[in-house]
Amino acid sequence: MKDLSPKKDDLDPIEIASRDEISALQLQRMKKTLAHAYDNVPFYKAKFDEAGVHPSDLKSLSDLSKFPFTVKTDLRDNYPFGMFAVPREEVVRIHASSGTTGKPTVVGYTKNDIDVWSDVVARSLRAAGVRKGDILHNAYGYGLFTGGLGAHYGAERLGCSVVPVSGGMTARQVQLIEDFKPSAITVTPSYMLAILDEFKKQGIDPRASSLQVGIFGAEPWTNATRKEVEDAFDMHAVDIYGLSEVMGPGVANECVETKDGLHIWEDHFYPEIINPETGELVEDGEEGELVFTSLTKEALPIIRYRTRDLTRLLPGTARSMRRMEKITGRSDDMIILRGVNVFPTQVEVQVLAVAGLAPHFQIELTHQGRMDEMTIHVEATPDAATEENRALLSKALSKKIKDNIGVSARVVANEPGGVPRSQGKAVRVIDNRDKG
Repeated sequence: MKDLSPKKDDLDPIEIASRDEISALQLQRMKKTLAHAYDNVPFYKAKFDEAGVHPSDLKSLSDLSKFPFTVKTDLRDNYPFGMFAVPREEVVRIHASSGTTGKPTVVGYTKNDIDVWSDVVARSLRAAGVRKGDILHNAYGYGLFTGGLGAHYGAERLGCSVVPVSGGMTARQVQLIEDFKPSAITVTPSYMLAILDEFKKQGIDPRASSLQVGIFGAEPWTNATRKEVEDAFDMHAVDIYGLSEVMGPGVANECVETKDGLHIWEDHFYPEIINPETGELVEDGEEGELVFTSLTKEALPIIRYRTRDLTRLLPGTARSMRRMEKITGRSDDMIILRGVNVFPTQVEVQVLAVAGLAPHFQIELTHQGRMDEMTIHVEATPDAATEENRALLSKALSKKIKDNIGVSARVVANEPGGVPRSQGKAVRVIDNRDKG
């Protein structure tokens, strides 16, 4: 793989500032954000008053723990524009979640918010190894989802030529990569695996492609997936993190020279880690639920937003700003199966460890008698697709899951193409326990 490490002179000064400088800037911006939210969002005024706190109570960064959390249902309860802190006419763009579990969560951006968002995505892409003049193949979905336009504006801000492919039509994705020869791709990791399958289907060597770096986000993925992609394409695979309620993609990003966790752009987003059950802060280095407070957002300031993502905070390395470990799962995606906590990422690690299995899987949960049952749907690679081999693969994966995760699971090894493909976020878990 090509060395894509950025030069020190290319970095924003704040990326390598001292911790004291970063903390001073955070405190200044946090005071302003709390006052902005309190003065302009009725929800936050009522919430702060109920908790007996006022923006003036913030004297140090540690005082933030006195303020109440914001959760996703708060945004849904104030649908559509109740969380906006500026007149609607000053909101230049509106995004929203899919709303698959209720009303969509709606977020808005002022012109300055879009500029800040573009800046942090440009910073993220540069940290990943993308440079001015590169061609970026953007396979994130465009529309209300923040991924497509977020990556697009950031890449343009960096000075890239953007190919706005969006998701879907996988054969065309491969054709355009072959014809346009981009050096970088932004895409969900699960869809990158589908693109890899298409390369193989067309008989094209992915290692001969022009791609030098992939920036993967929107869903948890493992270092095993990183190795799968990097080995297949001879390119760097780098993690990007974000969520629409906090900004969109570009809240944090791995640095290509270290790949040791995602540096949080702390001049714009203040992180905390809490115990997901008690809500109490945990020490840096201890795993818990990630909480974010925005420091510069105008249209929709967000105070102590519970992301439900599980990770831990670590000291900075390639940058001064703190790192967050790759997301291991979500506190609300956790499967509790017969008393054992299971995350889809744990299953993914075991799938990728079995030679002869493709990197596609789906977990189905059912209720048999008095017991919850887990079925893992996987598929064999073309060279291991005989009925006899698939039976052996099922047995091997079932044993790995039992030995390493501690639960018994039925494994169904399908023929190639037997697991549904994702063109965006992968649907990893189908819960049928309450159906029928």
